[in-house]
Amino acid sequence: MRSSGRFSRKSSYDFGTGPSRLETFTGPIAVLGVLRSFAMTLAFRLQPATEQDLPVVLQFIRELADYEKLGDQVTATESDLYETLFGPERVAYAVLAYAGAEPAGFAVYFISFSTFLARPGLYLEDLYVRPEWRRQGLGRKLLAHLAHIAIDRGFGRMEWSVLDWNEMALRVYRGVGATAMNDWTIQRLTGEPLKALAKSA
Repeated sequence: MRSSGRFSRKSSYDFGTGPSRLETFTGPIAVLGVLRSFAMTLAFRLQPATEQDLPVVLQFIRELADYEKLGDQVTATESDLYETLFGPERVAYAVLAYAGAEPAGFAVYFISFSTFLARPGLYLEDLYVRPEWRRQGLGRKLLAHLAHIAIDRGFGRMEWSVLDWNEMALRVYRGVGATAMNDWTIQRLTGEPLKALAKSA
């Protein structure tokens, strides 16, 4: 949605008085900006994703993939996500973050296992905050929420991967005390090589 020109500000806005303060701004972009400014005054709200949230979850996955320059690798559908997040053999969980009524970010995690600890762990698959809500503590809030889940369930650790160029995310992770596992590399088997190995069993 675009506006043909700059919006005019007739007076400083104040949500403390009157039911029609948005009228001091004109144009769709202006109104959207005011709504987001108002939402910033509200506490971010986190809640488990439900089946009705599948379109939002899939949209966040696509936005994250585009941000990571991996958009062409997303093949997930809402049907796929239903089976893996809400089906009888669910394997992962999603948490949505809201700024007021607006979806602002999400996290997807699953349960891993450490033989060294003989305890389960929480593996963070995706964490994403929309650009307009970054640098406001939402990423850290999502991490803290997942850490609470891990401790509450007696898990031994939280782990995740991050692209080495994503300095914004790295700063957040260093800030919460995460340790980079520099001696380890990720190994992946997928597609035809995975099928070929399976056939050799």
